[in-house]
Amino acid sequence: MGAVQVRKMTLADVPQVMEIERCCFSIPWSQEAFETEIDKNKFARYVVVEADGKVAGYGGMWLIVDEAHITNIAVHPEERGKGYGDLIVKALIAEAEKEKIGQMTLEVRVSNHIAQNLYRKYGFEACGIRPEYYGDNHEDAVIMWRQGR
Repeated sequence: MGAVQVRKMTLADVPQVMEIERCCFSIPWSQEAFETEIDKNKFARYVVVEADGKVAGYGGMWLIVDEAHITNIAVHPEERGKGYGDLIVKALIAEAEKEKIGQMTLEVRVSNHIAQNLYRKYGFEACGIRPEYYGDNHEDAVIMWRQGR
């Protein structure tokens, strides 16, 4: 494996992010949504993991008053198992802490045990269920929270 870095997402990254988005989600965000998040939403923070010059994964969150809401995290299916999801979560936590935000939240599919375990590793705890949260199959979401350290 070559050089790996986590950095702020730029508009130039969006085409590669869209490729990952389409691979990972049955109802993907639009290119325009990502462009707006990066270019116009002053409360949004997005990062990418770049491996050998190519975007391998990304994650984002919104800073809302005194909490951060993780909006999405995805790693290209061909790049999974390399610790990139871990790097993304760590980068989002570091960014929230830099902004003096102690609480973080997210929703994750009840069936996505791999992601839930990753979030637990960083102190997220299941606190509730959002019934039929996902529009593609009406799967419930686990609501997870992390309190500041």
